[in-house]
Amino acid sequence: MKDNKIFKESLSIDETNIKFLTDIENNNLRDFIFENRNKLKKYILTHPSFLKSLSPVHGEKNLPKIVKLMIEASEICNVGPMAAIAGTISEISIDYLIDLGSKYSIVDNGGDISFINKINKKKVICGIYAGKSPLSGKIAFEFKNYKYPIGLCSSSGTVGFSLSYGRSDCVTIIAKKTSIADSLATAIANEVNGKTDDDAVERGLLAADKFRKHFIGGLIIVGEAIGTIGKLPKIIETHDFDVNHLKK
Repeated sequence: MKDNKIFKESLSIDETNIKFLTDIENNNLRDFIFENRNKLKKYILTHPSFLKSLSPVHGEKNLPKIVKLMIEASEICNVGPMAAIAGTISEISIDYLIDLGSKYSIVDNGGDISFINKINKKKVICGIYAGKSPLSGKIAFEFKNYKYPIGLCSSSGTVGFSLSYGRSDCVTIIAKKTSIADSLATAIANEVNGKTDDDAVERGLLAADKFRKHFIGGLIIVGEAIGTIGKLPKIIETHDFDVNHLKK
């Protein structure tokens, strides 16, 4: 990587809208994602239950990587395979960039983020958006360098169009595999219910505890109530500056 130069790009392919930073200039990531989306589409044509199932769908051998990761994540988290689609695309994209030699890349697929940071002087800052919660936009994670890629995914019962049976404003899961982080965020968010906001957070933490071996850390926000589990990076206040998922 010459002079630690970072390139900022974005791409849109049907429902996939990605913003990314990378130290690989001529990366052809768009072609890579397009190819893998087509593999997924072809699989769904012959396995229509894969698209609509809300529970794990078991697959055969010799599956495309994107399909295999989604199935594995759904089996671990007991949710449908499509719960992992955004995180899986982020994960395979980071793996692709790492194979090209990347030491610093961030792929943000609609808030489901995968990154690699092997540069000591660089940080990755990810703001936390939690809908109408007073904590929304007020805090962020500050990640330093890691030897391995990291995935950060969120789910919500009050924000966005994704199906959730809970009422969380935000469930954010950090894991080594973004596909699993995505499915776990969905599974845990489904359990965030209770008479009070504190009760809802507590139920979410109890649900998360069952999956401890599959994630690094987690954060749950319901209104003014907040709970954490596992090992989280430093949490900072955002104050008045603009924090976004691709801040250098």
